[in-house]
Amino acid sequence: MNRKQFQLAEGTREPGIVYVPYTVSETNALRYISFGTCVVPCEIKTDYLSDSTITIGREVLQELRLPFLSDIHVFLHDDTIIIGPLIGIFTAGFTESQLRPIGERSLFFANLLTSKTAQKAYLFVFGSHNINWQEGIITGYFYNQERWVQYDIPFPNVVYDRLPNRKTENHRAIARVKNRLQQEYLIPWFNPGFFNKWDIYTLLKNDKEVASYLPETRLFSGFEEVELLLSKYRHVYIKPMNGSLGNGIYQVRYSFEHNEYYCRYRDEEGNKLRKYHSLEFLMNHLLADVDLHTFIVQQGIPLLRVNGNPVDFRIHTNKNRSGEWIVSAIAAKIAGQGSMTTHINNGGEVKTLEEIFPDDKERQTIKERLTTVTLLLSKQIDATVTGYIGEIGFDVGVDKNGHVWLFEANSKPGRSIFDYPKLREGDLITKELFLDYALHLTEKALFTPEELFQ
Repeated sequence: MNRKQFQLAEGTREPGIVYVPYTVSETNALRYISFGTCVVPCEIKTDYLSDSTITIGREVLQELRLPFLSDIHVFLHDDTIIIGPLIGIFTAGFTESQLRPIGERSLFFANLLTSKTAQKAYLFVFGSHNINWQEGIITGYFYNQERWVQYDIPFPNVVYDRLPNRKTENHRAIARVKNRLQQEYLIPWFNPGFFNKWDIYTLLKNDKEVASYLPETRLFSGFEEVELLLSKYRHVYIKPMNGSLGNGIYQVRYSFEHNEYYCRYRDEEGNKLRKYHSLEFLMNHLLADVDLHTFIVQQGIPLLRVNGNPVDFRIHTNKNRSGEWIVSAIAAKIAGQGSMTTHINNGGEVKTLEEIFPDDKERQTIKERLTTVTLLLSKQIDATVTGYIGEIGFDVGVDKNGHVWLFEANSKPGRSIFDYPKLREGDLITKELFLDYALHLTEKALFTPEELFQ
């Protein structure tokens, strides 16, 4: 394997010839040039005046469907020059707008496609409607010079899954596209599905090394389940298995002194606190219209507090260029007044570790614990969940004794914490690592495909 970075240029005098720098020693063996899944046979010669530019004849450029010329990664393998990688970001929710083709998420994708690291790859966004199966091309959205531009390009080397929600993911047409690109074209597809809270819990609970970080969790089957956990822990959370952003969560507390039940929740009017004399009345009043068999009941944890408010942590882990897990960002989230969760849309506040742990020793201890646990969880989830996982967003808590607890693992973590100015570095790092892992998968698919496709 031989991967370097070269500048690409268009050759106008000899439209069917590709010139490579004299620094490339394998020139005599090269017979093809490829971009994505497109492979073009061509004559390849040495350019004795350049050490860093590959000049591609106009006819070859047209056959390759290169959208523009750039300083890019080039892989040399056997008899082929491989330009790229060409990375497709698969999503849904497209509009007719030229300014915001992916609706409210257009800015998120524009930032992803124009990060400093992204300049070393061809990145585009596409949906199922952009694929021309007969011609083997995709009409992809690129973001160039502060505007969205569409180009017809070959199928990509790698696909990054950024579908917006579970409903879209489960659509039959979406599932067919995913299966076809993976099965027929052997294109690695990473972060392929949303995690289910119960599935993740059942996958992890039998592993002795990670089980101690899991709050006791049960499928809801009746009042008895809630009463049992309340008797053990004094408060519990009732959560939808496939929920997100803190929606649909109920915190139930039991007061032994007053023999009363208290429930915190959020509705369209804001955060609410209600008192009930019986659990049955509470459930029948608040949850009568909810399919509780899609919910879990989870042990409540007495969390660390900042200024009297509970705090938990969002930790992003990513795979790097070598396919190894690293922690890329850590943020503290402080619950809003009257809220039982720390989600920003519930009034939560984002802070750095430095801001809530001014003592260096205490901060380092917490950071090491969070890092050790989330890397262990990342590896275990990666080993048990089907598909290629390149990033995970963890919501974890630390109790008053310093023990770390996993609340949730997200396969498509939101990025709202990076709106906080002091976390911009983490924002940049996670974007760089996204491309690093895409490069890792590209190299695996090109040079050791047996390790990916077994």
